[in-house]
Amino acid sequence: MTEQELYKLTFPIGEFEKPQHITQEHLREWIASIESLPERIESVTKHLNDKELNYKYRPAGWTIKQVVHHCADSHINSIVRFKLALTEDAPTIRPYFEDRFAKLIDYKESIDASISILKGVHEKLGILLKSFSEEDLKREFIHPEHGKRFSLEETIGTYAWHSDHHFAHIQQALKHKGEFN
Repeated sequence: MTEQELYKLTFPIGEFEKPQHITQEHLREWIASIESLPERIESVTKHLNDKELNYKYRPAGWTIKQVVHHCADSHINSIVRFKLALTEDAPTIRPYFEDRFAKLIDYKESIDASISILKGVHEKLGILLKSFSEEDLKREFIHPEHGKRFSLEETIGTYAWHSDHHFAHIQQALKHKGEFN
């Protein structure tokens, strides 16, 4: 497999590109994407058997199960990051080791709990994100892993991309039907 083919499997929708100017239309689309993720995941996974849930989206990639569990863990972190930035002055958020989380026992188990988490977190996220004022959107947090500040408006885009990125991984794993396992 070429480097370019592997890149396409890793980033099936490309990498997040922050628009030069974030508009209300961007925000509406991004929030809609975030809100719809749990239902999109549930609709494509509800009839899958355990073999199918263990399909990988690329060589040495995660299984569908791991992707779903990762989304739940990541988006739990996202709501905390949004709330910290709303209630503190440019807080430094805490990164975590996603790859290590993916090796924990719960990532091998049923995805039902993670889908429930996603439903709850995304419902709360939708309520929260839709309430942001212009001032709120400009609030920031510091991500020590990247060594920079991120505004909440940019972070909405990042998590919408993250939602779509991992949903595309699930679709890709199903399309390839275990050829990367």
